[in-house]
Amino acid sequence: MAMMRLRREDPRVVGSFRLHRRLGAGGMGVVYLGSDRRGQRVALKVIRPDLAEDQEFRSRFAREVSAARRISGGCTARLVAADLDADRPWFATQYVPGPSLHDKVNEGGPMPPSQVASVGAALAEGLVAVHEAGVVHRDLKPSNILLSPKGPRIIDFGIAWSTGASTLTHVGTAVGSPGFLAPEQVRGAAVTPATDVFALGATLAYAATADSPFGQGSSEVMLYRVVHEEPQLRDVHAALAPLIDACLVKAPEDRPSTLQLSLRLKEIAAREARGLPDGDGQHASPTQPDRLGQRPTGRRADEYARQRTERGPASEPGGAERASSSSRSSSPRAASSRASSSRASSSRTGPRPAGARTNGPARSGARPPARSGGRAGPGRRTGANRRLLRQRLVVFVTVTLLVALGIAAAQGCQSSVRGANTPEHPLSPDRHHTPLVL
Repeated sequence: MAMMRLRREDPRVVGSFRLHRRLGAGGMGVVYLGSDRRGQRVALKVIRPDLAEDQEFRSRFAREVSAARRISGGCTARLVAADLDADRPWFATQYVPGPSLHDKVNEGGPMPPSQVASVGAALAEGLVAVHEAGVVHRDLKPSNILLSPKGPRIIDFGIAWSTGASTLTHVGTAVGSPGFLAPEQVRGAAVTPATDVFALGATLAYAATADSPFGQGSSEVMLYRVVHEEPQLRDVHAALAPLIDACLVKAPEDRPSTLQLSLRLKEIAAREARGLPDGDGQHASPTQPDRLGQRPTGRRADEYARQRTERGPASEPGGAERASSSSRSSSPRAASSRASSSRASSSRTGPRPAGARTNGPARSGARPPARSGGRAGPGRRTGANRRLLRQRLVVFVTVTLLVALGIAAAQGCQSSVRGANTPEHPLSPDRHHTPLVL
């Protein structure tokens, strides 16, 4: 985070904290880097002097402090101290070193898919804690996310509000940042946790492409696109595009939950970090228009955000057609051999799901078939097994005959040797004779 020197009009001490640098300024006030007597660094936010007398802004500031106190989790900055009754109300949170997501992408370009998924998983997990506290952030965007060495942190709950509250401060005026607002915020409807899910999807799209999924333009143009147009995700990595698209569904009830997002993004991050193929057995490419058009509608978004590893390849579009066309293109002899082989194998391993792939281990724990130069069908494997059986039988018979002949020859040699060493003369000295007595 960029730091600037204190200006002449900036205070030097606020409460028990000494101010050192200016971290930034927003619509509500100025954020300073300060420290207490023990040297603990804090980010201290002071409301602007011209707004200190405005009761509405004081109320917003009080909501921010209240929201920060109610939220407990590793993905938000911990509240340290606050004074809402001061002439210029202020509060201090734990200082988070590191650039914002906006600055990181603006300076370094789009982030790799594994890093986008890792950041998104941490943010989704943080939003779980935020929503469990009954708070909706309502202004989640890249500039409100700090990338610390310990992980991303969500900051600036200045417009946070309880679940179900309206998003209008004045009639016809939406609170938030165009391009990251949910359609229900633009219409002035009640906010829910799904509102933050929409903003998270837009934020991840920005991290993956360095641009808003609704392009650039004036506030009015951006708000119109959010409500009436589909997001542009052609440049989003194929491993992330379907999940981000599910987050940007117009109807809040059709978006996945933050818990589902956290689990799914963790899987994507782990797989992309190891360089493994996607769940459909293909390596993800930067752009795959055929998959971008598979966004679920209605309440299927929850199922869509589940682990895709729970789905077999047959559930993918075109899986059944590929299997049927492959079976039709086989010859009658190959078809009969496949049928006999499948009946024999089904008796040992059970039925095999249609569309199951042979290039990966089966989910039942069976050992995958050995790979050769090309894929062998069931008929070819049966013929090879028969030839191998005949060869083994011939070798066994030959070896048996050779062993029998060897034994017979050895016995014949032993008999001839005994016959040669035993003389047949009646007066042989080896024989015992009774002497003749006259």
